[in-house]
Amino acid sequence: MDGTHDIGGRQGFGPVTVEGNRASFHEDWEKRINAVNGALVGKHVYNMDEYRHAIERMEPRHYFAASYYERVFTAVVTLCVEKGVFDAQALAAQAKEGVPLALPSAPGRAPERPLAEFAVGDKVRVKQQFVAGHVRMPAYVRGHVGTVVRVSPPYPFPDAAAHGLSADRQPTCDVLFNAADLWPGAEATEVCVGLFVSYLEPA
Repeated sequence: MDGTHDIGGRQGFGPVTVEGNRASFHEDWEKRINAVNGALVGKHVYNMDEYRHAIERMEPRHYFAASYYERVFTAVVTLCVEKGVFDAQALAAQAKEGVPLALPSAPGRAPERPLAEFAVGDKVRVKQQFVAGHVRMPAYVRGHVGTVVRVSPPYPFPDAAAHGLSADRQPTCDVLFNAADLWPGAEATEVCVGLFVSYLEPA
């Protein structure tokens, strides 16, 4: 989905600030919600694609105002409500206040068939597709041509897995792009993006 989370390659957010030796957690609750999330994935209450999509579905103002672990918390409680682990009323009663959940999801999609095959050195174009549900195809590479530099082991197709659909495994291709092709006037460098085969077509 083209949500507020997909800000890669966009202007207006300022430079990336690199901080050395920053602590992973600042408060105990952050450790706890991170552990709860890992346990629920491990017990197959939900999968990682459902988790990522729950964060994507956050109301835009809530998403930008939230810290990293506040987003984790929102995804966890949203999925627990949707999966019937507990209901929203019980959550609000326990918290003694309303707890904002992610917005409802749009439908997912199954992969196209037959599945294309690509090898290192192939020129590929990222499809111009706009998906209502979960997708792991960054907006800034759509329609652009790059070169396959590595083919990774198969993984469940996220557009389906995030929505409870049958998600056949498929490889991802690490595709190398010239930065100037993505952003005219950019410095002479390269950008490598991992993309599922279903997102690609021969160039």
